[in-house]
Amino acid sequence: MSGPAARFFGAVAGLLVFVVVQALAQNYPLKPLRIISPFAPGGGTDIVARLIAPKLTQALGQPVIVDNRPGAGGSLGIELALRAPADGYTFALISAGYCVNPSFYKLRFDPLDDIAPVILIAQGPLLIAAHPSVPARTARDLIVLAKARPGELNFASSGQGSTGHMAGELFAFLSGARMTHVPYKGSGPALIDAIAGHISLNIGGIAASLPYVRSHRLKAIAVTTAQRVADAADIPTVAESGLPGYEVTNWQGLIAPKGLPAAIAERINLAIANALRQSDLIERFESNGLLPAGSTIPQFQIRIRRELLLWRDVANKAKIGIYGKDAE
Repeated sequence: MSGPAARFFGAVAGLLVFVVVQALAQNYPLKPLRIISPFAPGGGTDIVARLIAPKLTQALGQPVIVDNRPGAGGSLGIELALRAPADGYTFALISAGYCVNPSFYKLRFDPLDDIAPVILIAQGPLLIAAHPSVPARTARDLIVLAKARPGELNFASSGQGSTGHMAGELFAFLSGARMTHVPYKGSGPALIDAIAGHISLNIGGIAASLPYVRSHRLKAIAVTTAQRVADAADIPTVAESGLPGYEVTNWQGLIAPKGLPAAIAERINLAIANALRQSDLIERFESNGLLPAGSTIPQFQIRIRRELLLWRDVANKAKIGIYGKDAE
């Protein structure tokens, strides 16, 4: 079959698919939903998943279950989610580290083309904090110190390829000040060694670090976002205190397997956007050092694409991860 007849039947088939998808979306959901949290319970991404799940349950009328599947910087759980049917019953909660992973792991999925972005949910700063013995108070001081002692100044993060790790590498790249990264198995051990003075600096979530700053066991240098944080307005940003143009945001968002019907994606986006305006959720986010975000689907897709390119460039120039000198 060719010519006008083929085009006619193709158009009819396309219309039938559209009608079926719309009908499914109108009846959706008919069973419980699953959000895969690709990290262990208790971390920032897992907290966001568990805060948003009951709100979705309320909005959709079906239970929303959080399923923790940690491993390989979150890649194992995400791969599991992306292998599920694109029917709106399986999602993954990703963090900013999702855009770092391709520079550190050989993924078995395309981080942009194999996903359906749904919404950016939360975002917040990292905090660069120093042991009180470090003779620096601002980002500018830190740059001068690191340049005077190349490689001697070290910084801790929650792990190789974490957002904190890359925040430190970006700082070094933009400033030309060489520092040594010391990866830990989680933010807790990194903080403990920074407080003890075994490590010069810690770069991690502000909610975990701020109590130690308030008790003077750590010294706040700067937050990594473009704006100051309302609950810690006395702490300057990196950009304003010595390194213009610097910005790193820790964020969490929801994705689904490629092929998720647009009507379902829009419904989930709207349900979460409405939840992010509720005062109880805002309060819970803020208590964990996060702010509600919200986005359109295209805006979230653009964010993922931009940060994939950014961290690939930083990893390449810093010769770390798959771009390291010993990488195959």
